[in-house]
Amino acid sequence: MSESSTTNAYLIIREGSKWADVVRLVPGESVTLGRAPTNTIVVKDERCSRYHAEVFQAQGKWKLRDLESRNGTMVSGEQLSRDHQLEPGDIIQIGNSHLAFVYDLSQAFPETGSLLRSSKAVDGSADGSDSNSDDDASIFETFEPTTITHRKDQSRFSDAPTHDAADESLPKIGRAAAKLCRLAFELAKSTDVVSLANEAIGGLFEGTQVDSGAILLRKRDSLGNRTSEDLEIVSSRSDGSHSYHRVSPFLAATVLREGQAVMARNVMDDSDLGNRDSRGEILATSVICAPIRLAGEVYGLVHLYTTETDRTTDPEDLEFTLAVADTIGVALENLNKRQVLAENLNQIRTQNVQLREQLGARSEIIGSSHVMSQVALQIARAAPSRATVLIRGESGTGKELVARAVHFSSPRAESSFVCLNCAALSESLLESELFGHEKGAFTGATDRKMGKFEQADKGTLMLDEIGEMSESIQAKFLRVLEGHPYERVGGTEQISVDVRVIAATNRDLEKDVAEGRFRRDLYFRLHVLEILVPGLRKRPEDIPELADFFLQRFNDETGRKIKGYTPRAMEELLRYRWPGNVRELKNVIERAVVLAPGEYIDHDDLVLSSLKTAGDTEVGVTIEREGNYEPSTLAEMEKVHILKTLHSTGWNKSRSASILGIERSTLDRKIRRYDLAGERPRAV
Repeated sequence: MSESSTTNAYLIIREGSKWADVVRLVPGESVTLGRAPTNTIVVKDERCSRYHAEVFQAQGKWKLRDLESRNGTMVSGEQLSRDHQLEPGDIIQIGNSHLAFVYDLSQAFPETGSLLRSSKAVDGSADGSDSNSDDDASIFETFEPTTITHRKDQSRFSDAPTHDAADESLPKIGRAAAKLCRLAFELAKSTDVVSLANEAIGGLFEGTQVDSGAILLRKRDSLGNRTSEDLEIVSSRSDGSHSYHRVSPFLAATVLREGQAVMARNVMDDSDLGNRDSRGEILATSVICAPIRLAGEVYGLVHLYTTETDRTTDPEDLEFTLAVADTIGVALENLNKRQVLAENLNQIRTQNVQLREQLGARSEIIGSSHVMSQVALQIARAAPSRATVLIRGESGTGKELVARAVHFSSPRAESSFVCLNCAALSESLLESELFGHEKGAFTGATDRKMGKFEQADKGTLMLDEIGEMSESIQAKFLRVLEGHPYERVGGTEQISVDVRVIAATNRDLEKDVAEGRFRRDLYFRLHVLEILVPGLRKRPEDIPELADFFLQRFNDETGRKIKGYTPRAMEELLRYRWPGNVRELKNVIERAVVLAPGEYIDHDDLVLSSLKTAGDTEVGVTIEREGNYEPSTLAEMEKVHILKTLHSTGWNKSRSASILGIERSTLDRKIRRYDLAGERPRAV
């Protein structure tokens, strides 16, 4: 086996009776096969497992391993029971799919038979001797005019070679096809025009009988398009005693104008290098000039020639050159597209940074009240840190939006944000969702599954309703928070992740800790940074803004053209206590937009519940116990309750606002609304 064979290895994918694709095996990188789209090779076969097998290199040898697949892996007709060292010609069978392992790409074309196994270079002579002549001083005593001997519009090397025993050129066709395949791989990996041209020149010299040549491209215009008539040399090479000499204007103009490859003999020029006639003018014995084109446009030229008397090109060299030129055209176009995509990506990233700077840490959170400004400030302070965040608030206040704002304002913004509701799953399912499971770990575990921690690696994991987590899972969860590795359910592999955890709850965790329903050590581990999201009743200033936001959203979704709210409807929205918070407001507005008969939403279109909020005091019960209970509106009840609270604190507004659970500014506004200032006792 040759040294080149040991460094290059390939998997040839077969579909039916034809080879469909080639995957190059790179030392140090494993190749996975399976139905899952994350595999290196995706096998669309029902008998193939999601992660079926892998090919990897060990001790310089390529090996195949079955990943405990459901239906097993076959190698050359035998069931795989352990790691198998791959040999050239091995056929890997997964279900009805076949892959061949080879070192030499020529083995990928079985229809050419043994003729393609030859490793002799195309430019070598039949007996292996050097075809280059050392006699550089031979002089042509006669001069023949430049003659175009062949023209070719489409190379048959672009198509798969067909076997014809009577065609004596088949061995060269097979070798050329293998060279084209390898060259296409190298061109596709090029990151700039110069490296692409250098790779192309190397392949052309290997596949043709020439000693000088170059890749020439049209110069770019002011818009960056290659439409100029002037050609620039991107890469050139000469293996003889003379340097490369530029293509003649006649040949260049002919190829650029007609878009066809040409081969010519006895081309003369006035350079002082190369073979000369009796007048001292250079004479190229054979010249090939092919257009680099794509979609009918000519980007440039491939120019090759030889000045050796005993070394001439033939029609097969013209075929090969044209095929390479077309491949260069496709590679150039792909390179241009990648550059455009890279520029667009950079522009989009810049725009995202600017937008995030404009939006700040508030993300999708709506509200300009003082309390929401404080929440935004807490988000901005918490975002850059790696510390765990505990978000507390009643149901429907927007705790997930706050968590998203923390994530997208943090250094982890480019990584995943994964959210899981702990109250929505049973204990066993919650453990599987968090930590993943191995195949066969429990009934129904037909495949290996990654948990939320693995999915959120390098990113953020939000656990909503953290207080609903069982004690057994709390213990395992705490170990992961402390940075310890964990195992999937039913597995033994140690997994380590880098995840920032954001927990959210509407429960009184301190009470749960006191009653033994929540681990004390986990509580202190979660309670590093805390963000309290206020209920909607504690920020009534935001209700009009939120109502307008939801009105516009549902107008767009339903096609309605509701213009706004009547004054009485807005008064109802401001007076209501919103036990369901922002979520309830959203649902109320959605129903009103769908069912409102007029152009404005009126109070009759608002369906409000009679549920009490989590922080409401039993005002009605207090009045009833005092006797003489009379039905009254919520506004009257609120007025009485605020007045009694003010009297109980000696009209200490700060203390009264704290007891009522509202801001001092909100209390001042309510005092003005209900005209309570006149009820304040006069100082004696």
